[in-house]
Amino acid sequence: MCHLYYAGQIQGSTRMPSANLNIAVVCSSNMNRSMEAHAFLSKKGFRVRSFGTGDKVKLPGTGPDRPNVYDFSCTYDEIYQDLLIKDKNFYTQNGLLNMIDRNRRIKPKPERFQLCKEKFDIVVTCEERVYDQVVEYFENRSTTDNASVHVINVDIQDNHEEATLGAFLICELVTLMSKSDDLDNDIDELLHDHESKCQRPILHCVLFY
Repeated sequence: MCHLYYAGQIQGSTRMPSANLNIAVVCSSNMNRSMEAHAFLSKKGFRVRSFGTGDKVKLPGTGPDRPNVYDFSCTYDEIYQDLLIKDKNFYTQNGLLNMIDRNRRIKPKPERFQLCKEKFDIVVTCEERVYDQVVEYFENRSTTDNASVHVINVDIQDNHEEATLGAFLICELVTLMSKSDDLDNDIDELLHDHESKCQRPILHCVLFY
């Protein structure tokens, strides 16, 4: 069972090397926040993948009652072409086409975290609801080898400006973690300091594969 911890509250976990950390960044639809962080971390040389946790990929439409909804099986290129046909000017002006063009240069399609078989050392989520979905996934799966994973939430609003700032904050945090000789021992202090600096509450727990 996982407990929610604010930075500085977790105690006693197994030692884990921080060299070559395998990192996942997760938002709801694997479109904006997680992809911005994916691109940023990748350019800095980190081993990173990005995911969504939602049942569908959801994007704003031309009205509040007309969202664009896609399956995770759709490629970024298919989504791009669909929006291009629906309303090129509108989706150019609101930045969606530019964002999806960026995404398709990074990887073929959005991915759902719950379907991924890879093991990560650190999973960073971009909002509390997504954090809860990741925690629920771990609690409902069978533990096989007791490999630990740090699940950390940094709240980032789902808009272009916040996604850019959020990517910087996540990269700053991951950089600090990667420099630790004993991450499990140091993470309390690292998260506490980062929380104070970025003025955003951080959730953290240790879960197991």
